[in-house]
Order: sequence, then C-alpha cells, then structure tokens
Amino acid sequence: MINERIKGKTVAITGASGGLGEQIAYLCAQNGADLILLARNIEKLNQLSTRIRDQYGVKCKGFELDVSKPEQISQVFKRIYETEGEIDVLVNNAGYGIFSNAIDINFADLEGMFAVNVIGLITCTREVIPYMCKRKSGHIINIASQAGKLATPKSSVYAATKHAVLGFSNSLRMELSEHGVFVTAVNPGPIHTDFFQKADPEGSYLKKLGQFILDPKKVARNIVSVMLKNHREINMPRWMNWTATLHTIAPRTVESLGRKAFFKK
Repeated sequence: MINERIKGKTVAITGASGGLGEQIAYLCAQNGADLILLARNIEKLNQLSTRIRDQYGVKCKGFELDVSKPEQISQVFKRIYETEGEIDVLVNNAGYGIFSNAIDINFADLEGMFAVNVIGLITCTREVIPYMCKRKSGHIINIASQAGKLATPKSSVYAATKHAVLGFSNSLRMELSEHGVFVTAVNPGPIHTDFFQKADPEGSYLKKLGQFILDPKKVARNIVSVMLKNHREINMPRWMNWTATLHTIAPRTVESLGRKAFFKK
C-alpha cells in the first residue's frame, strides 16, 4: 500500500485520458480511492473508467472537459458536485508544450498554452476551493515542471506558463494554510508520455534524453504517496532540481556550463 490516507476518498484528475494522469488514476484506484476523470476524449475516459471499476471495485466516472474553456469548467464541476459529491484531492495535470524559439511560435500556440496550463488550472482550482475550505480539508496538486524553475532555449512560452503555475501554487499554499487545505507543486523533468508528440514532433529531443527521461509510473507513485499530506513540492529528477537550485545562486555560471545541454531541443 502506497497511501492509506486516500482510501474511500475522491480524487479528481484533469488530463486523465493518458500519460501521467492515467498512471495516477490507476495508483489511486489501487489504494482504494474513488475517481473522477476529466479530459477532452470521453471515449478514452469511459474505457479507462470501466477498466478501473472492474479491476479495483472503486467508483470511477469520466467527464468530458476542455480546460481551455472556463465556462465549461464551471458547468462540469457543478455537475460533479451535484452528482458525485465532494472532491478530496484535485490533481491539475492537464497541460501541453510546444518547443519553439520565441520569435517563431505562433499566437495560437502561445494563447493555447496559457489557456490550458495556467488559466485552466487556476479555474479548476477555484471551483474546489470554497468546498475544501468549508470542510477544512483537501489537497490541490499542481503539475508544474522543472522548466518552471530553470527555463531553457526553445521553451520560453512553455516555461513561462510553468513559472506561472509555481507562482500561483506558492501563493495559494499560504492562502489556504489556515483552512487546512494542502497545496503541492510537482516539478518533473521530461516524462516518457505523449507530451512529446506535440512538443517535439520530430522526436529528436526525446532521443537525445536517452536514460534521463522519467518513467510516468515512478512520477505517479511519488505523487500518490503524498496525497492528503502537507508536502510542499515534488522535484524529479534530483540532479535536475539541483541544477535549478544552483541556477538561482549562480545563473551565469550554470547557463555557461550548461549551454550545450540546454540547446539540445
């Protein structure tokens, strides 16, 4: 058992139709949590929900949701609270990135990344805050990125969105601390998921990463293990987080020594 605290609790996960979100869902179900799965692809969600219910005997329901549409978020969460009850843990996992130099990125991608990674995340969070504060219990987990701590070439806009997620999480953590609601920021490095199909269609960056790319099951395990625990951050891998920490102390040195690696995208 990874986390007995979530047994019988309800965990809502955005971007749950695949990748990290799917792995988090499986692990939560293994630990006896009921699940609310949110994503645009309702067919995948329904298939995943059926597998989870059949295999683990927990409640699991999928809701179609495009987090880039705030009005849809409000409608869906209202329906969730009316039909499924309280949410104990919200995992803001939905997000995407496009690797491109700032001068080359088109406005649709710029707007889209902020709509999903930042505005969508904040809007979903605002939907659960009143209920969690009223109950004096709950946990909001925001999937950020090591890019939010150390920006590198060809990820300027994506890094900007993740910097925003970290800033939001750090402020929110203090705001909700007096209400008994926990806020955790998750800062992984590159994870072996479909993220790179959109971020790096040619696959060159993924190949260059080799053994340094993270296993989504391992990342999910770390996330589920801290649910309903007052845990500030999850940083993976450690060496990448050390580099980001060193960058805050000696940015010129890190940017100079790491230049070759930073330009691998």
